[in-house]
Amino acid sequence: MAGSAARQLALNALQRWRKSREFADSIVQRLILGSEQSRSDRGFAQELFYGVLRNLTLLDFFIGQLRDSAIDDLSRDLLRLGLYQLFELRTPVHAAVFETVELASPHRRSLINGIMRNAVRERDRLRSNAAKTPLHIRESHPEFLVRRWREAFGENCADAICRWNNKPAPIYARINTLRIRPEDFLKNNPTACPISAHPFFVEYEGLPEAAIARGDCYIQDPSTALAVDLLEAQPGEMVLDACAAPGGKTLYLAAITKNTASIVACDRDAARLKLLRQNLSHLGAIQIEVIQHDWLDERYPAAVRPKQFDKILVDAPCTNTGVMRRRVDVRWRLKPADFQQMHGQQLRIVAAVIPLLRPGGMLVYSTCSLECEENEELVKHLAHQVPTLKIQQTRTILPWRDHFDGAFATRFVLTG
Repeated sequence: MAGSAARQLALNALQRWRKSREFADSIVQRLILGSEQSRSDRGFAQELFYGVLRNLTLLDFFIGQLRDSAIDDLSRDLLRLGLYQLFELRTPVHAAVFETVELASPHRRSLINGIMRNAVRERDRLRSNAAKTPLHIRESHPEFLVRRWREAFGENCADAICRWNNKPAPIYARINTLRIRPEDFLKNNPTACPISAHPFFVEYEGLPEAAIARGDCYIQDPSTALAVDLLEAQPGEMVLDACAAPGGKTLYLAAITKNTASIVACDRDAARLKLLRQNLSHLGAIQIEVIQHDWLDERYPAAVRPKQFDKILVDAPCTNTGVMRRRVDVRWRLKPADFQQMHGQQLRIVAAVIPLLRPGGMLVYSTCSLECEENEELVKHLAHQVPTLKIQQTRTILPWRDHFDGAFATRFVLTG
């Protein structure tokens, strides 16, 4: 049974996250999944770490109810772990208290033991008090984000967004039709559950390691297909994936064009491009030229020229507010000014690639954000700024409505 080793891993991860502000996913890869502990310990440690981050404000509310005076950071992390097990995982009381106390250094054990035992006695009162707190506390989101969502979507939807973000994300995979036919994949993977609205996607209860190793599938939420489907890339076309790494949409483009389109995949980050190249090779995607370039740089890379492309996909960097259930710590990184700043950056990227589109060509702009500044406002701004760029179609995926990660995509056609 997963126990002390898993809890120590989770505590180490929490400390690293608090001190360095390194991305949670990176910490999981290096400290937890990269550890020598058993698979069950690694899995439990990841559940604890992500669970605490999802419930951070609520757990701190409990701590504030249980102790009036100040508490040091390490003791707070210990209590967050213990209280998460007690209130969210329904861990047996003895294990939640004993294992949390055991993690503490000798001079902290009396404090941790006293607070944890008090939490056990006061559990019903604490739950009742938490239910009366504002949404941003009981669902652990920054208050400014909750306020934005109330104004944009209404009270009920804001509540639904927050609850959605706190659910562990299912495992979805896209069948790699460059390697295997969908019917053969389903025959070889009887635990894969087809998704009716997305014929190339399946849901798994656990990570399909063998299928991934063979290159038969790629872990990917169905919402990522939205922009690629809207682009309608055809065999033989010249296609630019302007912000491509780590390659999920590039791979899907290669699959739907059966490796017959000429695709240029671009990104500014060298490490992410290395991962992109690995993914392309592993999944059998060919006829793809990978280049490193920052579209905020006024110079064009040598590999591209004006009016070269039939189709351009700009899956722009964004605030990721549509994928917070997967990117667990994004909520704690965002600041109110980020949305307008991101709008400006996104606009510059799209403006930079427009000259590369041939007349009559199509451009799809997409994000995994829910925010108006990055989506509807940007599209209107772009259409006004470039009169020859005409809006053809816009699609959105809203998590609380459509039950997948959030996504936005608009297709333009260049008429001049």
